Amino acid sequence: MSENILFVCKHNRFRSKVAEAFFKRYNKNESYKAYSAGLLPGGYPLDKIQIKVAKEFGINLKGKPKPISMDLLVKTNIVVIVADNVPSEIFHNKKYSREEIVWKIADTKNNNPKEVYDIIKKIEKRVEHLVESLHEK
Repeated sequence: MSENILFVCKHNRFRSKVAEAFFKRYNKNESYKAYSAGLLPGGYPLDKIQIKVAKEFGINLKGKPKPISMDLLVKTNIVVIVADNVPSEIFHNKKYSREEIVWKIADTKNNNPKEVYDIIKKIEKRVEHLVESLHEK
């Protein structure tokens, strides 16, 4: 039986996409599937600096941001809130009995490459730890 992990940030332009990409890179257990989505739908433009720095990590941020859908939430076993600006309370629903993990990673404030790099490294470390903990279960 597969477990579905949903990485969430505000818009699904940067943090949740980076987390999903790292999870897919580090996870070797095929029973875990990763997705990412944003809390707020919309055509928010991708940031060129974030795209460039993510590419240095081998991550492609291109592609339209995905909003959270009810179908996605229903099939999710673990929600990982990657952002510091997404309230975890909106995911509390005993009916679905899913695990919720909150990382509270701030978005870039001034989009300088060093700040973007540091955020990506922080997400990478959290994902590595998550993958390790899932494999210990």
